[in-house]
Amino acid sequence: MRVLITGAAGFIGSHLCERFLKEGHEVIGIDNFITGDKDNIKDFSNHKNFKLIEKDLTSISEIEGNFDIIYHLASPASPKHYTEYPLETMLVNSLGTKLLLDKARNDKTIFVYASTSEVYGDPLVHPQKESYYGNVNPVGKRSMYDEAKRFGEALCMVYLRKYNVDVRIARIFNTYGPRMGIDDGRVIPNFMVQAIKDLPLTIYGDGNQTRSFCYIDDMIEGLYRMGTKKAIKGEIINLGNPYEIKIIELADIIEKIVSKKLKREFLPLPEDDPKRRCPDIEKARKILNWKPKVEFARGLKLTYEYFKKILK
Repeated sequence: MRVLITGAAGFIGSHLCERFLKEGHEVIGIDNFITGDKDNIKDFSNHKNFKLIEKDLTSISEIEGNFDIIYHLASPASPKHYTEYPLETMLVNSLGTKLLLDKARNDKTIFVYASTSEVYGDPLVHPQKESYYGNVNPVGKRSMYDEAKRFGEALCMVYLRKYNVDVRIARIFNTYGPRMGIDDGRVIPNFMVQAIKDLPLTIYGDGNQTRSFCYIDDMIEGLYRMGTKKAIKGEIINLGNPYEIKIIELADIIEKIVSKKLKREFLPLPEDDPKRRCPDIEKARKILNWKPKVEFARGLKLTYEYFKKILK
């Protein structure tokens, strides 16, 4: 197969490129490196079946060649990054999505849109099913990401209904593992860097808010199945780990992993920060025959080893 992956040098995108290359497929990646990292693709950048287009997706007028699957992962994804690049976030999920949907329509190919659990906002329903409409502030400080992804989903459904494009929407919940950036700004890389540097663990609010973390290998398996499984046109599927944990409990686990006592610094909770976040993955189980396999403690240890290595 010939696969197009935008955001190819990102945390998730680079792992997805690697997976398709290992399966023997040809991969064309697109990335402008505003949040992607060239180190993420260094192990396969010279692979005979890999080609990188170093451009801003929204500046591309035409993408040459035909593809069997198109994955759209290009977008700042952490609060730190999408706050820093608000216009870029909105444009890549609107203009960029339209460009790729037009390509998918012309090629008559599969289009997988990497959406997010942020479409649920600060949810009033728990755990979150795909049928839940969400509780999103459309003009808040996170709205450039939340609403961009919600718009991207809506655009996908227009192309499905009007042009019969084979769209699949993956709502990605918190994911962690090797290749996360040290400046990512999300809780696991923050805690890892702080623990290694003997800095206080920064906890927002009282730490009783919850998150559900999926290890990168499990997420890639889910995304791979989203693109390669037949006859799932139009499906919207949560991908994440339903194991829910409080942030304060995560801090305790990090202490055990690094085998030392760490100070905690409590900071104000950011505006519209979700109080609880946990996916209902019944659809993924039934449709994709997928569920996470990597235990949280094991995934954290592997992630810690990665951060120790890159912070030497």
